[in-house]
Amino acid sequence: MATADESPKSIYDFTVKDAHGNDVPLSNYNGKVLLVVNVASKCGFTDSNYKELNVLYEKYKDQGFEILAFPCNQFGWQEPGTNEEILEAACTRFKAEFPIFEKIDVNGKNAAPLYKFLKAEKSGLLIATIKWNFTKFLVNKEGKVVERYGPHTSPLQFEEDIKNLLGSS
Repeated sequence: MATADESPKSIYDFTVKDAHGNDVPLSNYNGKVLLVVNVASKCGFTDSNYKELNVLYEKYKDQGFEILAFPCNQFGWQEPGTNEEILEAACTRFKAEFPIFEKIDVNGKNAAPLYKFLKAEKSGLLIATIKWNFTKFLVNKEGKVVERYGPHTSPLQFEEDIKNLLGSS
């Protein structure tokens, strides 16, 4: 992890906690194409996003694609459960097989360092702030953020971008 004197160079400089509270160095995903998403189980976008994320994951996971889901309760209190309840809902109700991490803040003074980095790398349309659930960041194999998609952009709309990154060396 980057020290206070060094700014992070890639997503691989971060360690996050999974839904069980275990440390997960994102360097474990070095060489993979990543989609980092802030999720919520009670949002109007939930069913369609999980459905399409599952399609992409199933299609590309064996080619070096990984989805990293970070539950967040900052938007309409749509992710109110504990980490265990969130994990249960994601895996049972929404059939997610990709990693679900600890519930975090994506905005404000308590924003997770990973999300501060993601927003700094790819600002939103007018401001860097995450506007709602299911904002998605596409990260290349070198750990650099290459694209940001808003909540209204369904995952299947940018499947070509994922395929292009997977095909690159």
